[in-house]
Amino acid sequence: MAKRSFRGKPKKKAKGPRGGGNMMAQVQKMQQDMAAAQDALADETVTVTAGGGAISIEITGQQRVQAITLDPEVVDPEDVEMLQDMLVAAVNQAIEQSQAMAAERMEGITGGLGGLGGGLDSLLGGLG
Repeated sequence: MAKRSFRGKPKKKAKGPRGGGNMMAQVQKMQQDMAAAQDALADETVTVTAGGGAISIEITGQQRVQAITLDPEVVDPEDVEMLQDMLVAAVNQAIEQSQAMAAERMEGITGGLGGLGGGLDSLLGGLG
């Protein structure tokens, strides 16, 4: 079967930034939404316990520790090293949960665009 050539009229090229302007508006709105979400994360907190509830840490969505509560029974002057280890574990767990919460909020805005080459920070100018 022979190929047929297309003999229709050539399509006219669109004038101006037709789709581009809309994309810029979407990117700007996404930047504004992300900034608002980051501000809101300052007020959202996660509370993590460690050592069977002996240590409690409250941390914001911006990874700022708000409070550390210790059960007085865990404070043993003879075993300071155990307390230090529990504190490190609790702080790290709190940071991880806070980061997960923040990532969840941002994913709701970006729709999972984090897989773009260079990441969202390079695409959106970095809002951190």
